[in-house]
Amino acid sequence: MTATTIYHLAREGAWKAAEAAGVYDGTPEDRADGFLHFSTAEQVAVSAAKHRAGETDIVLVAVRSADLGGALKWESSRGGALFPHLYGTLAIEHVAWTKPLPLDGDGVHQFPELDR
Repeated sequence: MTATTIYHLAREGAWKAAEAAGVYDGTPEDRADGFLHFSTAEQVAVSAAKHRAGETDIVLVAVRSADLGGALKWESSRGGALFPHLYGTLAIEHVAWTKPLPLDGDGVHQFPELDR
């Protein structure tokens, strides 16, 4: 499985620290699992609703999957779907773009148009 662009849901404070350091080591959940959780464009809204519901400080991080090399593994997760997992840290130089994910009036994250 491959997707040209994959997405991570970072918390704003941690993301700002990563930008300053040049490397991102993930959320506490990522570190506990031993890899950074990513989603495809088709998966990321469900991931946000499941794991970041109502959080107001989420930054959507877009990464070119080809830049991650062998550290990126596609592994079975929710319902057997393959999800991209990065075993290692994310160098900021591999980030294509970031955008805040505001909530709408119902508390649902609003996504920009996503690259596939």
